[in-house]
Amino acid sequence: MTDAVLFDLDGTFADTAPDLAAALNHVRGLRGLPPMPLDTIRPQASHGSAGLLKLGFGIEPDAAGFPALREAFLAHYTAHICDQTRLFPGMAQLLDTLEQRGLPWGIVTNKPHRFTLPLMRALGCEQRAACLISGDTCARAKPHPDPLLKASELLGVAPQHCLYLGDDKRDMEAAQAAGMRCIVARYGYIDARANPADWGADGDAETPLALLDYI
Repeated sequence: MTDAVLFDLDGTFADTAPDLAAALNHVRGLRGLPPMPLDTIRPQASHGSAGLLKLGFGIEPDAAGFPALREAFLAHYTAHICDQTRLFPGMAQLLDTLEQRGLPWGIVTNKPHRFTLPLMRALGCEQRAACLISGDTCARAKPHPDPLLKASELLGVAPQHCLYLGDDKRDMEAAQAAGMRCIVARYGYIDARANPADWGADGDAETPLALLDYI
């Protein structure tokens, strides 16, 4: 039985890669580097500023130059957080269907709250979501189960009656640890080297609307 549906944000709920790629290429431009193709950046778009800056500059968070790059990246992203970001095709219809069926839905993401809230607001979904759990809502982010358990608590729905859709292995690990069923968003930001079949999910969805097969 599914009484609530939870979504990862980047690469599952919304296609945020274009704006994240623009921020990365803006910083590359400041350093005299050419832009990287969106198709190269997209698979890393779920991995936050650290993952994107590693892709764009080959730099680790403990490197001396990392803070300045991150500050420039986040400044640009903050100012352009929803220029090109859109819900994935079919997601709007899925949300309508869930609401018609009386099923609450929410977001559980590792994206910091200072980006989650304005992005959901810009997408027109802030008030519709029954909960917004960000990467800094709990002391530990995914793959730890705490964020999903917090969402379950806020929704008043037992974890075993929640269904979580995500596009990364850590999403499946967090859901499994929380006792939730989990589905892989195959349309999301999955690296070609990854093998979602090994993630132990309860199924996969080629489109957002395919999630209805599991409810």
